[in-house]
Amino acid sequence: MANVIAIIPARGGSKGIPNKNIINFCGKPLIAWTIEQCIKAEDVNEVWVSSDDDDILDIAKQYGAKTIKRPCDISGDTATSESAWLHAIDFLQQKNIPLDVILAPQVTSPLRETIDINNAISKFVEGGYDSMFSSSTTDDLFFWEESDAGIDSVNYDYKNRKRRQDIKEQIIENGSFYLFKPEIIKKYNNRFGGKIGHSKMEFWKMFEIDNLDDLKMCQLLMKGFLFKV
Repeated sequence: MANVIAIIPARGGSKGIPNKNIINFCGKPLIAWTIEQCIKAEDVNEVWVSSDDDDILDIAKQYGAKTIKRPCDISGDTATSESAWLHAIDFLQQKNIPLDVILAPQVTSPLRETIDINNAISKFVEGGYDSMFSSSTTDDLFFWEESDAGIDSVNYDYKNRKRRQDIKEQIIENGSFYLFKPEIIKKYNNRFGGKIGHSKMEFWKMFEIDNLDDLKMCQLLMKGFLFKV
């Protein structure tokens, strides 16, 4: 089996919710849910958290993750996730840690289960993929876009609206997690490249936390779907 390493980026700065990555979410720091889901995944060999924030790194250690101190110059509002992953990959390779596949989950998407990670890794390896994203699907999600000329439909023709049962399934990149080979992100400076696949999750797992309303909604979904009463 491939050596799969989870790298979780979690910078300290957050404008929408202060200290968002460690805010209390259903009784634990938000980041704890992602760490524990990765640790429980049978095919994940190690879990690392990359952060510029000492409080985040301390909490990550408490929940079983190993840590990487991220430089400030790739921790600001304009820093990309790719820059954090590349820095972490270099750090781990300097330690001679084998890296076949990177699992890159998003802390602000806690509505996932370990089985989602296990299923994706199995599909990634068995399908010979180079990169992959977690997905949700729908067959009736219609997008419109505003412009100076007014408003127009984007992903369908409103003048020729099809019946719901005649619409093809649409794949949504839900942002919960990504899988990619280290050589792919190094070559393209992008999480996607080579043979790209997706791993399907339930639709309700696609919601993420950007503001306080999201936090409340995701807590309700977590309690309604994942907590055993």
